[in-house]
Amino acid sequence: MLLALLPFSAQSLELSWVGCGITRNAFMSDLAAAYKQETGVDISIAGGGATKGIRAITGKQADIGGACRFTLDMSREEAGASMIPVAWDALVVVVHKSNPVDTISLQQLRRLYQGEITNWSQLGGKRHPLELLIRKGKISGVGYTLRTHLFEDQDVEFKSKHVFPSSGPLEKTVEKNPNAIAVTGIASAHKRDFKILKLEGRDPNFDNIRTGNYLLYRPLYLVHSKSSPNSLESNRFIQYALGPKGREIIRRNQVVPYFDGMLLLQKRMDDWKLFIRQSLAKQ
Repeated sequence: MLLALLPFSAQSLELSWVGCGITRNAFMSDLAAAYKQETGVDISIAGGGATKGIRAITGKQADIGGACRFTLDMSREEAGASMIPVAWDALVVVVHKSNPVDTISLQQLRRLYQGEITNWSQLGGKRHPLELLIRKGKISGVGYTLRTHLFEDQDVEFKSKHVFPSSGPLEKTVEKNPNAIAVTGIASAHKRDFKILKLEGRDPNFDNIRTGNYLLYRPLYLVHSKSSPNSLESNRFIQYALGPKGREIIRRNQVVPYFDGMLLLQKRMDDWKLFIRQSLAKQ
């Protein structure tokens, strides 16, 4: 349980944050700036991905982590990390802004990652080879979520030669390459100059994500440890992120605060799993 938000004192304390670029773009950069203005506490920010965001905490290399996946059940390296959900993200399919394709189905997305769709004509576009861009490794935030949501198999191999170490370079390539297609987080995609496709004809807008009408969603987490030397101040920051001021900053970034999307926990988790299975079975 998080500590109560205590009165802030002027101090020169600096916290360190390490984590995935999607979480950083979703809220962390703006939250850190607002928190510093209000409290005087500076938070240094470094990327590296969801796995690094979790393991930097358990390895005592940072005060706060950022992750777009939960800890792995069998991982000793991630044991002991406290995962605090702060916002909801959607996985979105992105293409170059000149691409005429507007929508994709779950079945098409699955076949794309299986290597069965290799040409834009198979998605209603021009007759030209496409280039699927993927993240390196099976436990990146995006890669892990796609594997568990679309395939229910976290070990499935994605068929692509275009592999990127993090979401930033992948997104920049989509902006420049007319033949590229990739999946990233909506929180990060909002800040890029490319086209976001509909999924099953549904836009990944704020309300569709909040209500679960858009199906590929996941929590975004802040990660901390009670054994951190700066755990008191880390908890204060997390309370700030979950509070009214923090939630408003998250909304301004077109991201759904965690408590705004409680329907996703109460009603929708089983619904989207059933819908995905039915959609894949009939196509």
